[in-house]
Amino acid sequence: MNDPRDFIAHEAALLDERRFDDWLALFADDGHYWVPLLGAAQADPFSHNSLAYEDRLLLQLRVERLKNPRAHSQHPASHSQHVLQPSRIEEEAADEVRLRTPFLYVEARGDDQILLSGIARHHLIRTPTGWSIREKRIDLLNATRALPAIQLFI
Repeated sequence: MNDPRDFIAHEAALLDERRFDDWLALFADDGHYWVPLLGAAQADPFSHNSLAYEDRLLLQLRVERLKNPRAHSQHPASHSQHVLQPSRIEEEAADEVRLRTPFLYVEARGDDQILLSGIARHHLIRTPTGWSIREKRIDLLNATRALPAIQLFI
């Protein structure tokens, strides 16, 4: 998969198919998943709280929790659907690229369903095996409002 825009669509499909281990494998060793509390207005994850700022270890722990049959929050299991607009390359160098992807995200569990929208920003690096995620940043539209519990990865 040479085109990084195809990589973004593949990443979302893995999440929607609940293939969390395969999704986690897309992250570089120094990769991070970040959902700023202030959305696009937040410059970094250190000067203000975030909804999530997770390295590979924390992501692995979340994946293990989601797969655990005793995880109370997953009875019934949550399911997601990512609806992506075409990704736009914002910066590109020989071995890295930054993309911007507007999205709608639906998460359903039992009779409950939530809808979120925003911009996904990916910083990808090229490795010998293909693209890897150095950072995935989710800028939610109206991020500062009260949000329901999000069980999966946006």
